[in-house]
Amino acid sequence: MTTTRTRAALGALTAIAALALTACGGGDGAAAPHGGAAADAHNAQDVTFAQRMIPHHRQALEMAELAAGRASSSRVKDLAARIEKAQDPEIGTMSGWLKAWGEDVPMAGMDHGGHAGTAGAMTGMMDDADMTALKKAHGPDFDTKFLTMMAEHHRGAVEMAATERSAGAYRPATDLARAIATGQNAEIKEMNRLLGKG
Repeated sequence: MTTTRTRAALGALTAIAALALTACGGGDGAAAPHGGAAADAHNAQDVTFAQRMIPHHRQALEMAELAAGRASSSRVKDLAARIEKAQDPEIGTMSGWLKAWGEDVPMAGMDHGGHAGTAGAMTGMMDDADMTALKKAHGPDFDTKFLTMMAEHHRGAVEMAATERSAGAYRPATDLARAIATGQNAEIKEMNRLLGKG
């Protein structure tokens, strides 16, 4: 008798658990962005965002790494270090998404604005002439060039992030886009202050 009751109780619990899981699954889908896709679903915009933001971030790192040996201002050096600390891990995160999705991860070394196929999509990227000028600069001249170029670079990233937030489907990607926009808008204001513009 006890065994029969136990089995009946277990059966009822199993059915309840199955219903609860089904309900949770439906709830997650309904709460997901852009049409009730699964929480881990992604779309073409998410792929585009990662594939474009990775080289964009890589160039920012290349620019920031120059500051340690060329900048005269400790505030510029500090800003450059913070940019490196923020953006390097984000490259790893976005690369991981692309690998998981079976998409191409952009190759390093092809990160300047003149790269074929990126025109218009890579807003704020410096071309080879810009990068050469920055590498040749030292002292206050470097500080001015770095702040001016990085502010433009950041504005491009903010624009790309806005597109992802409005058209992306993958929640971690839209969350990252929001974080990029918030962080880089704050840094643009800081750079403008250092340039005497604000």
